[in-house]
Amino acid sequence: MYDVVYFSSVSENTKRLVEKLGLTAVRIPLKTEEAERFTYDRDSVLIVPTYGSGEEKTTVPKQVIKFLNNPENRKHIKGVVATGNTNFGSSYGLAGVIVSEKLGVPLIQRIEILGTPEDITQLKERLTKLWELR
Repeated sequence: MYDVVYFSSVSENTKRLVEKLGLTAVRIPLKTEEAERFTYDRDSVLIVPTYGSGEEKTTVPKQVIKFLNNPENRKHIKGVVATGNTNFGSSYGLAGVIVSEKLGVPLIQRIEILGTPEDITQLKERLTKLWELR
């Protein structure tokens, strides 16, 4: 199974979602300058929250951008999971769409905020299939 790399703001919604998965997970630091120096050298799935109302410059958290600016980090991301709020309409989970397209990896799933038990089950199944394909 892949490791999970994720970003969670001080609200810790994404952190609580990740904890439900029960997988090896590492959090991208909250401070942008720390996120810029943070490295992770194992194949991983990135879980990224969506910020703002869909403007590309503010949708992907700065910490995630800094993390992904490092080519060594980028090469280990094998898929993306987007979190967000359906109240954002067409911008729901947009950060994951942007990152998956830029990295050329699959967008595995969009999950609203903390995810339902069904979301978690479905995500675990999809991650298992992704691992089997490697």
